[in-house]
Amino acid sequence: MIQLQNLVKDYGSLRAVDKINFTINKGEILGFLGPNGAGKSTTLKMITCFLTPTEGNIEIDNFNVLEHSKEIRKMIGYLPEHNPLYLEMTVYDYLKFVAEIREIKKGDFKRILTTTIKKCGLNEVISRSIKTLSKGFRQRVGIAQAIIHDPKILILDEPTSGLDPNQILEIRDLIRELGREKTLIISSHILQEVEAVCGRIVIINKGKIVGSGSTDELRMSNQRKAKLNLELIAPENEIDEMRAAFPMIKIAINEVENDNVRLEITYPQETDYRKDIYQYIKKRDWSLLEMQRHVSSSEDVFRNLTAGGKNE
Repeated sequence: MIQLQNLVKDYGSLRAVDKINFTINKGEILGFLGPNGAGKSTTLKMITCFLTPTEGNIEIDNFNVLEHSKEIRKMIGYLPEHNPLYLEMTVYDYLKFVAEIREIKKGDFKRILTTTIKKCGLNEVISRSIKTLSKGFRQRVGIAQAIIHDPKILILDEPTSGLDPNQILEIRDLIRELGREKTLIISSHILQEVEAVCGRIVIINKGKIVGSGSTDELRMSNQRKAKLNLELIAPENEIDEMRAAFPMIKIAINEVENDNVRLEITYPQETDYRKDIYQYIKKRDWSLLEMQRHVSSSEDVFRNLTAGGKNE
């Protein structure tokens, strides 16, 4: 449904987006993840036709942003990172204003408004001035303006930024509900926010795509080593014999206290050595007090893929 092809955006000598390619399928909730300044917002602004690519193209339902920006704008609802609301307006007046811009017929407005405020949970504040609303309700108003014209595609840039934990959960639930009927792109620099609602993740860093897939796929593709932390009652001077018995793994002594030895064992993830190590310890008549396996977390993967700092 959405295809980015060798997309580039330069700001003078700064290349914010550097020849990125990926596809977003119809009905998908895609997480667009990266550290601050990675190029996320710039990419979203090109998809929504707010910015023109320096090179490359974006196609949405066989329309491209260079030739059919008006048609594409009608298909997309967009909540920018900094929610641009008219604070002096009431919620009702603001949504009526947006509906007029979106060329919604006057005869359809009441029905559409009723549906929109119900989806976004705005019934209790519809008559209130936007400046009196909490940050959570302001985000709901921002989402309401993005969906009032019933777009096929909804793009939310940092939708939970600055919200308290309860507000975050409420916005997550709203996003999941909207995802049942629309294609969604959720941009964030917070991994947990993307994991909570998205089926697939694309990671960008310094303007380049550095990872793509489900959380499990990303973790497996970047988990090259497995680690075991052991605590044994064993003579320290016999650990070298253990190293000789397992030349394919790395054994490091972290701590020794009397006969209590703490080891960190590292080995290629393709083979699980836990059973072999346990049998060896048993054969040597050592006492195993603890064996703890470390599996790469999503945070580990994100840090590995985005190490190196900011782009903007």
